[in-house]
Amino acid sequence: MTDAADRSPGRAGSLVETWRRLGPEQRAAGVGAALLVVSTFGPFSLVEAAVALTGLALLALLKQRADRRQFHLPFGDGTVVLAAGLWAALLIAVRIFDRPFGQSALALGCAALVAAAGLRERVKRPADDVPGASRAPGRTDPLAQPGARPSGEEATARPEEEATARSAGEEVTARLADSELRGPADQEVTSRLDRSDGPSPAP
Repeated sequence: MTDAADRSPGRAGSLVETWRRLGPEQRAAGVGAALLVVSTFGPFSLVEAAVALTGLALLALLKQRADRRQFHLPFGDGTVVLAAGLWAALLIAVRIFDRPFGQSALALGCAALVAAAGLRERVKRPADDVPGASRAPGRTDPLAQPGARPSGEEATARPEEEATARSAGEEVTARLADSELRGPADQEVTSRLDRSDGPSPAP
């Protein structure tokens, strides 16, 4: 009894943390998926089983994204969520006359919510938006974490560039310090010597 009581707050906290990690479109898709599962209560058939399976699959996808799992879906998450919403709407329409109208209307509304969330997600993020993958300029990675380590080639090139810049900076600093230590007379003598070292004019 004590173990069950100790686990309940932990599970509730985990759900709250998962909810906070999701974006607005993902939250809308999650609410629609959960309501799709609830809408299958009552007269049950293979159609309702397919709708419930679709809702549970969407919830599992959102849970994986909330846990920062990095994997790629064909055409991106938004397209997958949009297709799931349209598929659920088609299944509900097949059984619309075999179930109470209010329940069918609620289920269609949930499917529309899922499809709208998927469409918004697809417009907001590109289809090849995979963490760590190379992307065109202007595209951003919504799941990229700050302080991510660079790739192997980039990590090798950066120390060489930093060493070159450091040596160039030290050389400029040395020249400036040398010029400050020299007086006007020394600078004049140096300029005369430079001119005398040049080629003598032709007779």
